[in-house]
Amino acid sequence: MKDKKLGLPSAIATGVGLILATSCLLVIGQGTGEIGNSFMFSMIIALFFNMFTALSVSELDSLMPQLTGGLAQYTLVGLGPFISVLTMVGGYVVGMTVFGSLEGTMFGRTMDMLFPSLNIPLPIYGIVLMTVIVILNCRGVDMFAKVQNFVAYALIISLIVMGFIGCIHMGRGDIIEQDRTLSASFPQVMGLVGTAFYMFVGCEFVVPLSPFVKKPNRTIPLGMIGSLVVVFVMQLFCVFGFTNYVSYADLATNGSPHMLYGIAILGEYGRYWMGIVSILAVISTANTVINSLGYLLSGMARINMVPAFFSKKNKRGAPYIGILTIGIAMTVLVIASLVAEDLLNFFLKVASVFWIVVYLVLHIDVIILRFRMPKVPRNFKVPGGLLIPVLGIIGDVIMIYGIDNNMSVRLKVYVTLLVSFVILGVYSYFWVKYLMRKPLFKPVPIREVMAMEHEKYYKYHERYGIRLRLNIEKVNDTISEKGGDS
Repeated sequence: MKDKKLGLPSAIATGVGLILATSCLLVIGQGTGEIGNSFMFSMIIALFFNMFTALSVSELDSLMPQLTGGLAQYTLVGLGPFISVLTMVGGYVVGMTVFGSLEGTMFGRTMDMLFPSLNIPLPIYGIVLMTVIVILNCRGVDMFAKVQNFVAYALIISLIVMGFIGCIHMGRGDIIEQDRTLSASFPQVMGLVGTAFYMFVGCEFVVPLSPFVKKPNRTIPLGMIGSLVVVFVMQLFCVFGFTNYVSYADLATNGSPHMLYGIAILGEYGRYWMGIVSILAVISTANTVINSLGYLLSGMARINMVPAFFSKKNKRGAPYIGILTIGIAMTVLVIASLVAEDLLNFFLKVASVFWIVVYLVLHIDVIILRFRMPKVPRNFKVPGGLLIPVLGIIGDVIMIYGIDNNMSVRLKVYVTLLVSFVILGVYSYFWVKYLMRKPLFKPVPIREVMAMEHEKYYKYHERYGIRLRLNIEKVNDTISEKGGDS
């Protein structure tokens, strides 16, 4: 396993795998339906903001290379345990699990649309999907890459071909007569940047694979940037193709605009082709979420941010407990169908803002560590000094503000986030203070965090560090009982 390394195509496939989801096709339809082809400007702005994040993550990865906890460990060094637990356990692990389960739910609905005569209960589709993906990922990162490469590149080719057919007017349906000029105002474009952000989120899931890729200082940044560019090209084809064959009204209101588009350009063949594209997107997303969160939890366990058993691996090197936990959680959510179809867009916006907050914190990590550790060697450094991280923070704030053009929806999103962060803040406080037993906001030294990646450190810490701490507490308790001064 140690001799086998993944190349740039696998890194790009991983990034594309999480970015592309059936919900992204829904966002394309909604954004295009609202302001037409001008939505591409919202996409371009969101693309650059996400590229800024990719560059910041790449610098952090070069500063602390091959850490399977990735984003959690960066923030542990930058801002301390409390912020790290708050953003990673709450806004990232929980949020991504919910996001992946939504894709599983949509998988069941897509299958039911394609094969209604089978009369198979929808949860069965989700259970089978999650079971297969969990088994494959427990066979190790090589099996994950094989599945991911096939699914992601089949998805890339399908969307480019389908989009290109629509762009050059080769579809069977009639061309829709509607305004295709780039006439949207600047506020309208900026008002959808937060929505467009969701179409590019997730490229940083390449980072947990850092220990398994060739030349990580080159492959990690290129993998993230490459996945963003590939996805942008595909989605741009879809925007122009959609506007030729589907009315703006249908794009904005229909829950499956990509299916309408497939039928319009290729009839029943297009319906099944787009159905297959949807299935590939769901498999790709669920596969990436389960695998990457499994490795992320393993890394977080090494630094005592989650229970230690998440660090256990099977003989193939897969963090099977984390993979099983995420897979089971996603399966339960799929079965329970906790998110109603009419609330899907709202919860996607909430999940997006959670993700934006994590990205904002990463930019802050880069800035803080530049000042605190200016001479520590970095194989990759964000060009332009602190300009890109600062622009990234500004962009994240803009996207949070522009998460929806409707102020009432925006306020509901903010209230939901406020309540969520209060609950997560209470959890983080007790976990850090009483289980990690660390100062809430004191950064952990970088050498200690990197040493935690080694199994011997973890065993030594568990055997001697905790025993010593317990002995000290026992002595203090004894002194206190005797009336002494501890």
